Amino acid sequence: MSKNKAKKDLEETQSTEKLNDKAYERELKTLHVELVKLQEWIRHKGLKVCIVFEGRDGAGKGGAIKAITERVSPRVFRVVALPAPTERERSQMYAQRYFQHFPAAGEVVIFDRSWYNRAGVERVMEFCTEEQAKRFLRMVPEFEKVMVESGIILLKYWLEVSPEEQTRRLEARIEDGRKIWKLSPMDLKSYSRWFDYSRARDAMFEASDTSWAPWYVAFSDDKKKARLNIIRHLLGQIPYEEIPREKIKLPKRQKAGDYQEPNYHYKIIPQIY
Repeated sequence: MSKNKAKKDLEETQSTEKLNDKAYERELKTLHVELVKLQEWIRHKGLKVCIVFEGRDGAGKGGAIKAITERVSPRVFRVVALPAPTERERSQMYAQRYFQHFPAAGEVVIFDRSWYNRAGVERVMEFCTEEQAKRFLRMVPEFEKVMVESGIILLKYWLEVSPEEQTRRLEARIEDGRKIWKLSPMDLKSYSRWFDYSRARDAMFEASDTSWAPWYVAFSDDKKKARLNIIRHLLGQIPYEEIPREKIKLPKRQKAGDYQEPNYHYKIIPQIY
């Protein structure tokens, strides 16, 4: 079966029924409980987990990452979203600036874009040469094999958005004062090169979809379903057990004794609401 036919067959199995807010929040709450169990298991076992999120601008990477991390500890789940490299970093080995962010025992590191910038935006926008991009694609499977053999659990997610939905989301960023910061001049240039990005994505999959570090694709036109599907898939990739806990009971508070509230002029913020 060809890749295009496999993708078409998969898309046709996707339910077009919208998930209402109440159902979404109910499912998300259930999954959050499981993520906390996973977190405690990772800490208990000293596991090292690295999760990569890639996709076009507007594919929903940030929302998916937020859905994963909003109820877990930021000391365990760390999000890494690196800016453009400095002059010094550009003189280093390409992947060197990512190494320092890799997880230690008991940690989960989530990359909001990653070393795959070289296979995507850098290649499409000509921030690197074609030879540099091809060299990266030749080397990345072995680089990731070293990661996995060192004990890192590596999960790579690509969020696939349709051109129509991407247009709708980017236009919404223009019109919404809460989201305008998400839209950069680079995003606008990238938007015009849809098929260049498609070619770069295809080459990336061809080179780096390996048995030890496969790519997992999530169709993200429906953000809510994509988030739930990604979290459920993530939970299924790392076998975990619930760590037994002692029953928690709040202790009694101490008595005030001779303590009295001070007569202090607090600087109270205006209570507008």
